[in-house]
Amino acid sequence: MAFNVVRYRHDDREHWGVVRAGTITPLVGQFPTTGDVVRHLSTSGPVVAADAVDAARVTILSPITRNQQFVCLGANYRQHMIESGMDPDVKSFNMVFTKAPSCIVPADSDVVRPRRVRFLDYEIELGIVVRRDITAETVVTDANLPEFVAGAVIVNDYSARDVQIPQMQFYKGKSFRTFGPVGPYLCMLEARDMPALGDLRLTLTVNGEVRQRDSTRNLVYGPAETLTELSGVHDLHPGDLIATGTPAGCALSIPSPTMQRLAALLPERMRWDAFMRVQASRPGYLKPGDVVEASIRSDDGAIDLGVQRNRIVEEGRESAAGRRPA
Repeated sequence: MAFNVVRYRHDDREHWGVVRAGTITPLVGQFPTTGDVVRHLSTSGPVVAADAVDAARVTILSPITRNQQFVCLGANYRQHMIESGMDPDVKSFNMVFTKAPSCIVPADSDVVRPRRVRFLDYEIELGIVVRRDITAETVVTDANLPEFVAGAVIVNDYSARDVQIPQMQFYKGKSFRTFGPVGPYLCMLEARDMPALGDLRLTLTVNGEVRQRDSTRNLVYGPAETLTELSGVHDLHPGDLIATGTPAGCALSIPSPTMQRLAALLPERMRWDAFMRVQASRPGYLKPGDVVEASIRSDDGAIDLGVQRNRIVEEGRESAAGRRPA
């Protein structure tokens, strides 16, 4: 049965605990990293202390520690691909990039918009957390997926589109500090829970308005196919995070394939000036004071990854809460 764990600070110490009905029951033992707690829970199960803690009296940290790899997939939901001018039925590979682990922050952190960024966008994503070492090319299927996936988290892949697109810098445009809220929960999954990964509801709102709503049923490449592909490229280790892509509904406006072909004929300066003018007309980009909320859960409530709540602040005006450790 799936259960949620959190990493939190209480009495000036970091702990891990199991969340139930607004209380946290501490895990017995010290686990400095996500990999450590995943290894422990995968072999021993949740051995907890006797005394529970009121969740409202602790500081929730990110369940993914910054030593872990942060791998991301782009254009991996059918409708998002279609609105971006791509055909999901002919895609034969994942679009893979990474975010800097230093952008990882707790789920309810302020997100700092750098002064040089005009077009700050949101991207709700299901994150899967690796259970075991993968150090050679491996065929992962739905049948053996529980050997490789420990659990799931919410990720918001905040993106500076005016860096990412004109500079062709996914890593740079998506790795500014605070651009990777993760959590609040790491939902640990058992083998019988794995099918639910293919039927989770993702919802993102800005100031209460729904901007993104979709189901993981519409992923082009699921966790098993993704892990198979990644295993042929590089090593993965317990606790590493893979963000599986975002649904349609981002603020970014992608030109149609026809317009992209025409734009390619323009001098580079003119091409990107035109891109900037189009984006400036888009009302959905995030501004200081906006509040973004993200949730992922199954319709029956058996899996609920919690809710993220991020306030957008201008660089230099972030609060102490926005600067709290990951």
